[in-house]
Amino acid sequence: MLPKTICIYEDEYYANLYPLTYTRPVFELLCGSMSLAERIRRFFPDARLVFKCRDHIVPVLKEKYPAIPINLLIEGPCLYINGSVLFDESLFKKITSDSNVTLVHQDVTVAFWNALSTKKENCDATVIRYPWDLITHNPEMITRDFNNKKRMDGKLHEGVHLIESGHISIGNNSIIKPGVVLDAEHGPIIIGENVTVMPNAVIEGPCYIGDNSIIKAGAKIYEGTAIGPVCKVGGEVESSIMHGYSNKQHDGFLGHSYIGEWCNLGADTNTSDLKNNYGNVSVTLNDKDIYTGSMFIGLIMGDHSKSGINTMFNTGTVVGVSSNIFGAGFPPKTIPSFAWVDSKDVQRYRLDKAIEVARTVMARRKVTMTENYVNLLKYIFDSSPS
Repeated sequence: MLPKTICIYEDEYYANLYPLTYTRPVFELLCGSMSLAERIRRFFPDARLVFKCRDHIVPVLKEKYPAIPINLLIEGPCLYINGSVLFDESLFKKITSDSNVTLVHQDVTVAFWNALSTKKENCDATVIRYPWDLITHNPEMITRDFNNKKRMDGKLHEGVHLIESGHISIGNNSIIKPGVVLDAEHGPIIIGENVTVMPNAVIEGPCYIGDNSIIKAGAKIYEGTAIGPVCKVGGEVESSIMHGYSNKQHDGFLGHSYIGEWCNLGADTNTSDLKNNYGNVSVTLNDKDIYTGSMFIGLIMGDHSKSGINTMFNTGTVVGVSSNIFGAGFPPKTIPSFAWVDSKDVQRYRLDKAIEVARTVMARRKVTMTENYVNLLKYIFDSSPS
């Protein structure tokens, strides 16, 4: 049974994905070539779509999706899907085969039909609980997404080297300059529309480069990376996700990291993603130390944050929204939102200055900062430790 209405909702664990979910619902997070909500939506193209999320995010989300009802009281049959799930064909078949079932994975509700679903059924599902889960599953999602995006429509200059060309997709009006190596031997490469890859860059799959992005000359983009849209990226990037409108134009290493929107990493910014003792990394989220079980965790950075030149980030560093980090030595591993940080001192970043800079940055990309967006930043500021 196919639903006429689906509701994609946040569950109570959204705070585990701070600072990324300060400015967006969980289902707007990127994994592979699309958000978690887009991944669900493609299975139900004809259904009416409803979102459910925290109230203070609703005004900004409505501006992005004016045709989608948000936090609406739904009457009649509806399929509810947890927005933190990497939805797949198996879950689609299970939930559409029985309209009286609630799918559960390790005590997490994955999907259900209305509140009257009486039968619980255990299922295998990938539930995103922490930011590093997105990084872990990114290569798999890029590989899965490739079948829906396979094409070769861009311009390839003479001297471009394609390895496993059948696993490379290049969108309309994209330009691949001489000396570029696209190596899809270990996974597909998806390059969106209006992308420029400058000379002598190397891109290894699985990799996704979003629309209107620029890969700088000599860049090394290694497997497991998703970038964009509208990003400028240079230097060395490995197993990382960058949301739209963020820049890392210069040399420096970004590894096993998740970068929000409107961020900028200054020249020679480097992230450590491996401890010297090769031990598993612990990360502090919401004042709790979380044992990740992973040897590789780099930087988790919220929207509008920036690093100065030669900044060094320790393994498993978390930076909130609209913070500025600069100076010699390692900054703290946990940096709150609206912080002004050098290696020796952490001060409060003035809200009016933060909004002024963010408005300028957005205007350079022809994006207008609305009053609703200002109010969202004010909400985050007021909720952050002073």
